[in-house]
Amino acid sequence: YKNTKEGSNNPPLLNLSLEQGGSYIFEFENFLDLQVCREFVGSALAKSGDAAKAKSGDTAKTKSGEAVKTTSDRSTVTYPDEQLISSAEMELRIKLLRENSELQNLHKKFVLGNILTESEFWATRKKLLDGDSGTKSKQRVGFKSSMILDIKPMTDGRIFALKPAVHRAFLNHMTEKDFWTKYFRAEYLHSTKNAVAAAAEAAEDEELAIFLKEDDILANAVRQKIRRVDPTLDMEADQGDDYMHLPDHGIFRDGSKEITDSQHEQFKRTFLQDLNRQGEVVLEGRTIDVELEDPRTVAEALAQSRQESDENAKQERLDRISRMTEMEDLQAPHDHPFAPLCIKVDPRDYFDSQQLKTSDDTRAGSEQLRCSLSSEEAYGSLRGSISEIKAMGLSDPVVRPEVAVMVLNGLTQNISSTKFQLGKNAQEGILNSLPNTTKEELLHHWISIQELLRHFWSSYPITTSYLYAKVSRVKDAMSKIYPQLEEIKESVPSDLRQQVFLLVRPMHQALDAAFQHYESDLQKRSAKSGDKPNGYV
Repeated sequence: YKNTKEGSNNPPLLNLSLEQGGSYIFEFENFLDLQVCREFVGSALAKSGDAAKAKSGDTAKTKSGEAVKTTSDRSTVTYPDEQLISSAEMELRIKLLRENSELQNLHKKFVLGNILTESEFWATRKKLLDGDSGTKSKQRVGFKSSMILDIKPMTDGRIFALKPAVHRAFLNHMTEKDFWTKYFRAEYLHSTKNAVAAAAEAAEDEELAIFLKEDDILANAVRQKIRRVDPTLDMEADQGDDYMHLPDHGIFRDGSKEITDSQHEQFKRTFLQDLNRQGEVVLEGRTIDVELEDPRTVAEALAQSRQESDENAKQERLDRISRMTEMEDLQAPHDHPFAPLCIKVDPRDYFDSQQLKTSDDTRAGSEQLRCSLSSEEAYGSLRGSISEIKAMGLSDPVVRPEVAVMVLNGLTQNISSTKFQLGKNAQEGILNSLPNTTKEELLHHWISIQELLRHFWSSYPITTSYLYAKVSRVKDAMSKIYPQLEEIKESVPSDLRQQVFLLVRPMHQALDAAFQHYESDLQKRSAKSGDKPNGYV
């Protein structure tokens, strides 16, 4: 494949050549969309085994189709986690990059900079991709909430939605004239509240009986819903809580309190049944958003829509069950030996917290006590202290006065003075006191460090050569951040360097911890593997 070089006067074009001959030319709105599509094509070719034959072009191609020789600007590497994605997900990725300039900068820096692959970059943003689909409006065009009391022919599919069995009969063996004739006759018989007469006519006409009897499709749907109810739910505990079981409540003449023979029960329909079914259909909404003139066309479109909806609902239910089902042998141990990694999304939390840490730096001559005791030693020390208090009493204060005064001053005077000196008012922090350029650079570096640290720590333990290569790429990218942070500190005025140092220090600490872990892990693997390359068999 070939593409237009960014920065040229030609529009962003992508030329895909076929093995059988011929080609397809795609024109994009901007070069960002072109780069994303090119990455997708590259991963698709690598997945199919044709990556060695693919060539990505850096030379511009004119709109008339004149092509020139191109050179590959990125080596094709097959990664085990690369997957072919759907066009819908690709469109969603492009949309997110357009709307989020920060995400766009990270994508350009790490993906186009050959530090991360497309799948690696988006693997940490599954919630973002799922959340965008959740924000889409799921509301469909609905029916009017009014009951169908003045029956007349309709082509919006409301009757078919209310009565699925009638919908099925209309599709199978009814003309439009017979349908409306029998439908209005059935509605008339129901309005008379005469179940005996309805049963008599239903016995003579099988097609009319479909309109008069209870809807078997709705009954089956209710039974399926009951089977899907949580088996641990105690439904008997709630029985009788509704108002219908209390005296002087409910609609007396809705038909539910009238006595009829059991053999004619299936031909009786109460007003509450109609009301509940109407409410259910209104909440479900219309599955056909356009008005069709032909009732048969409406019925066929509704049937196809219901079939697709049932398939999607079944697949979503299976996916939800698979996500919620836990496999014990695949679960991590409940007792973690270390505290779980927590990288906050908003870097301002780290910057604002530095105001609290300034008290530690301003304490002159304060002793920093660091203790490392085992649980047995700590327990023994506690028992000894308790025994001493029981024997001697609290003759001395629990906390030394000079220590208490030092802590109190650090938590009040130093923090308050730091706010007023650095932020000019109590509402501003250290970050807001810096120039906008320096502030944006610090935020960008901290967001980049967060992204790299996520991929770095998620790659451990290193068990494959792919993870080793990924960690090496991420480590090299993190090592380049150190001189950039030093440049920021040198570029600000001298009176602001102390504040910048306070903001940069947690970045250095996070990077130092990652490099220390990398070196220690590298030494362990080298000791185990001997002279084997990269520590792998």
